[in-house]
Amino acid sequence: MDGTWLSAARRERELADVTAGRSVDVVVVGGGVVGAGAALDAASRGLSVVLLERGDLACGTSGASSKLVHGGLRYLAAGDVELAWESARERQILMDRVAPHLVRTLPFVTPYGPGFASPHGALATFGTHLADGLRRAARSPGRRLPAPRRIGPGRTRYLTPALRSGGLDGAVLHWDGQLVDDARLVVALARTAAGHGARILTRCTVDCVSGGCVTAHDTRTGEGFEVRARVVVNATGVWAGHLDPTVRLRPSKGAHVVLRADTLGVPHAGLNVAVPGERNRYVIVLPEPDGTVYVGLTDDPVDGPVPDGCTVADTDVDFLLGVLATALDRPVDRTAVVGGYAGMRPLVDTGSRPGGTTADLSRRHVVTDDGDGLVTVVGGKLTTYRRMAADAVDRAVRRYGLAAGRGHSASVPLVGAAPPDDLATLSAPRRLIRRYGTEAPLVAALADRDPGLLRPVAEGVPVLGVELLFGALAEGALDPDDLLARRTRCALVAGWEDAARPTADAVLFRATAHPTAR
Repeated sequence: MDGTWLSAARRERELADVTAGRSVDVVVVGGGVVGAGAALDAASRGLSVVLLERGDLACGTSGASSKLVHGGLRYLAAGDVELAWESARERQILMDRVAPHLVRTLPFVTPYGPGFASPHGALATFGTHLADGLRRAARSPGRRLPAPRRIGPGRTRYLTPALRSGGLDGAVLHWDGQLVDDARLVVALARTAAGHGARILTRCTVDCVSGGCVTAHDTRTGEGFEVRARVVVNATGVWAGHLDPTVRLRPSKGAHVVLRADTLGVPHAGLNVAVPGERNRYVIVLPEPDGTVYVGLTDDPVDGPVPDGCTVADTDVDFLLGVLATALDRPVDRTAVVGGYAGMRPLVDTGSRPGGTTADLSRRHVVTDDGDGLVTVVGGKLTTYRRMAADAVDRAVRRYGLAAGRGHSASVPLVGAAPPDDLATLSAPRRLIRRYGTEAPLVAALADRDPGLLRPVAEGVPVLGVELLFGALAEGALDPDDLLARRTRCALVAGWEDAARPTADAVLFRATAHPTAR
């Protein structure tokens, strides 16, 4: 066990230390991708850091994304070159240095012809070539992200077999980045931050922030505590207004449905399907390595108080399958849906278009400071989390005179990070290499005493037993839902979750007696 391992026992020790009355430089509130990124950024500068999350890591928006690390093609189409450039640059940092083990190259198909929204593909071709210019400027190598090109109908149908052949003249093919899993990115960030000395405390709800005093309680025991900090970074996303009432957001719900890959003929590429009657909005089909396909996403305003959770509604399913049907030979009905997930985007309300839709709102981020030690970061998107976190910590350092080194999170590799060529030499199951990078042999070794842990946890479920055990021993999972919903994503498919739950229960009990548990 090393300093990056998060466990229930470590949480107990560090919570006791935090509640002993010692002050820290930075308290980060929020255990999503931006909060974990801010904890890593601050800790890697030599600051003392505590991260408080009321639930589990990635239990909100950061675990409900499309799992894309994209180069900003949509933002180019909207005319926001600066935001597209930021996306392209951050994509390169993730794919090259920070998390190359968690990001794979995914081809995307945008069909054109008289039977599709784009009759001759000119606009899609123009946009993808502009995006490729940003890719080259960001120095992303063509061997990982090839230049876009047009392909004929035969190649198009090979990549996306369920695509309608009638009226199909061809497609524009381009490449982008896809995370093996967004929750895995958050867990890797939190563990890397822990390796730099940050204390990562989940199940700790912040009740109040006032003048650097953070009042919170441990939801597992109900006991309250206080932490003194020179700066508090509010990275709670759509819930940011709970700590800073001056924040103005227009939350937007994004929902995805999950299909089995064979429902769409086992596609080899992502598919962009234009939403009829709307400009620059698509439903995307995302093939996953585990034999499923994600279809998303909606973009609907969340009115009224922000709820604690977000679910897929019948109207979401109808919308997604309805748009998808416009591009298929045979429509997909509701019986083919095996799961789904939804999250809320923390979009900044600029007040410029009160009648506009949330799809029209910018995905830029904003950092604010109340002048009394509370720095809030909102907006943005998963691809640019690192920039958001760095901007927030930069503001904290400058405004409150923290004795910190220069930020260098762009060159800090996450646990397990290595180039694809290095990963190819590892001796471990491919699934583990894809999800844990250089740690895959270590995860596989957990089965040395029980070879059965290298088998799937249930029939038809791709998750291996060692993944559940590693989640409890090293990744901060405290209950079965942590293991099933975020460490392995079994919960995205209802049948998988039900089948794997008995094993998850048994693994958590087993983890407490494991030699590395403490």
